[in-house]
Amino acid sequence: MKKAICLFLTMCLLACNQNSDSTTTTHDVQADSAGAETATRPSAPSADSTSTSYSNERFRDVTVKKVDEHTYQVQGQAQVFEAAFSWVVEDGHNELKQGHQMTSAGAPAWGSFDFTVEVQKQEPNSTLMLVLYEASANDGSRQYQLPVRLD
Repeated sequence: MKKAICLFLTMCLLACNQNSDSTTTTHDVQADSAGAETATRPSAPSADSTSTSYSNERFRDVTVKKVDEHTYQVQGQAQVFEAAFSWVVEDGHNELKQGHQMTSAGAPAWGSFDFTVEVQKQEPNSTLMLVLYEASANDGSRQYQLPVRLD
């Protein structure tokens, strides 16, 4: 009887460890704007395209195309709660513009999105970063941030 209980507890602990590893990985993606670039995993550009694709646990195949001098088209897929996500454009010091978007499907499905952002630099030497994120249902904090360079 004791062996059966020990075996059962061992199996339970192993099952818990497998689930906690994936949870830990998911939460490690959260970072502030200074450290957010560590969460970005740009993939190699395809042979027929010069654009870079960005991905993390909640966003994938995100690309940015400069349409005009101050206009950018953002496309990709997201796996977000109720098909909603937020974004902000930063220049390293200030938040210049922010908004919310919807995907074509909510989690657990991957939904597509396509939107444009019109934003102008305040300082000529600054770098514009678009940060896509899912807002926490608990406190509204940024989760699963994906920084994407605009220029």
